[in-house]
Amino acid sequence: MATFTSTLSDHLLQQLSEKAKALSVPKNKLIETAVRVYLEHLEKAEYIKSYKQAAEDKDTLLLAEEGMEDYFRELEK
Repeated sequence: MATFTSTLSDHLLQQLSEKAKALSVPKNKLIETAVRVYLEHLEKAEYIKSYKQAAEDKDTLLLAEEGMEDYFRELEK
């Protein structure tokens, strides 16, 4: 495991210490969890953005509609 060093504001470090103590977890584990959750949030936001862009792309919509028509025909068989 790699070591990471960072600077935090006094206020943020105080909040981190309080939450870590309240949850009975080490500060580094709380930071690790927070970063992991935040990165997952960013990834989800990227997916949402790409789907919204695809929804506005006429070629993508046409391709999806054609695919659905083929799928529906297969279901009818």
